[in-house]
Amino acid sequence: MKPLILKDIDDLIIGSLGIVAFISFFVGGVVAIQTSLNMTSPLMPKSLVGFATRQSIILEFAPTFISIIMAGKVGSFITSSIGTMRVTEQIDALEVMGINAINYLVFPKFIALTLYPFVISIAMFLGILGGLMACVYGGYGTMEDYVEGVQMDFIPFHFFYAFIKTFVFAFLLATIPSYYGYFMKGGALEVGKASTTSFVWTSVMIILVNFLLTSLLLG
Repeated sequence: MKPLILKDIDDLIIGSLGIVAFISFFVGGVVAIQTSLNMTSPLMPKSLVGFATRQSIILEFAPTFISIIMAGKVGSFITSSIGTMRVTEQIDALEVMGINAINYLVFPKFIALTLYPFVISIAMFLGILGGLMACVYGGYGTMEDYVEGVQMDFIPFHFFYAFIKTFVFAFLLATIPSYYGYFMKGGALEVGKASTTSFVWTSVMIILVNFLLTSLLLG
């Protein structure tokens, strides 16, 4: 079981760091630039760019939109890998040997995705860093103003809220794609269809749960 968990950590967590880092850095930069361009009043302090970037990244972008991206990358991988085993009758072979197939295939993925908050932490850091780089090197403000904005009116509960969402989204990323992969029927063509369906429903559930958690925790 341990080698399976380590393999899934490599596939699902470490293998996703590159795309998460790339997207987070540049989206943070875009948020900072757009915020700066929309601050048309001279009465608005330049530090608001850092404040708005921090709030956008921590509250919504990092936990929610990265999770939707991961539903495409990680969710499709989980569904296709388990679905391929179903099509090639490897799951049937495991059950014939007396192995609990769900425990053998799904549990390691569930354990691997408990490290998902680590990915979101990196997304938060790089998003804010990307905003800083875009702001300073794009000529939209100074580093001092941006850092002041990032520190402005900081509420620790927002981190708590973001990571509650992250743990719930990790559960959805582990269970919904696994369900569609494990219980799929048909041949190789249906593997692709199951991957698409799992991505759609995982994304829908992430959006719905995000709305509910936001209403409960911040409403």
